[in-house]
Amino acid sequence: DGEKTVLNDVSLFAKPGQKCEITEFELELKSIADVGLVGFPNVGKSTLISHVTNATPTIANYHFTTLSPNLGVVNYYDDSFVLADIPGLIEGAAEGAGLGHDFLRHIERTRMLIHVVDVSGMEGRDPYEDYRKINAELAEYSEVLSRLPQIVALNKCDVFGAEENAKAFTEKLKGAAPVFSIEAVSGAGTKALLDATVKLLKELPPPAPLEYEP
Repeated sequence: DGEKTVLNDVSLFAKPGQKCEITEFELELKSIADVGLVGFPNVGKSTLISHVTNATPTIANYHFTTLSPNLGVVNYYDDSFVLADIPGLIEGAAEGAGLGHDFLRHIERTRMLIHVVDVSGMEGRDPYEDYRKINAELAEYSEVLSRLPQIVALNKCDVFGAEENAKAFTEKLKGAAPVFSIEAVSGAGTKALLDATVKLLKELPPPAPLEYEP
């Protein structure tokens, strides 16, 4: 009938295997963001990122609601930057307490930090001591983190007594960092905070590439 049968000309063969070295690799992903939000648990970092970005983190009134970094893009007029909500840090974080290493490693590639402080004093802690303790953990974990520029966001400023706490905090800080009073739930004060953040980012050099990056 004139039809031709075409066979796949594939040689099927096997070779004896050879012993080889078995190696295991552990790959670690570090979040890359322009700005990192740091602070004690339950100070309002997730509420802030949900207000200024399209990120939708879980928000609840208990510690360690956030267990992994949440990234969001802040589109602010003609500017934009990536904001990372870093899970709350505690004392001893640099030594691994409270999953400290898992949290701190994600801040290393940020260009600056927004340090969120609960200025209401509702949890019985002193706002300035919170600020000092978190900075001590950053410095103990990495010299790079200790040198990152910071802007302080005093959150929950609408609570009774917060105004006096904010005044005392600013006096103790003695101009070491710019301070902004905000209310993350309503968004009050966040415009001035974002203005200062965008301005500072424009003044900072771009992040240096890691050694293994082209």
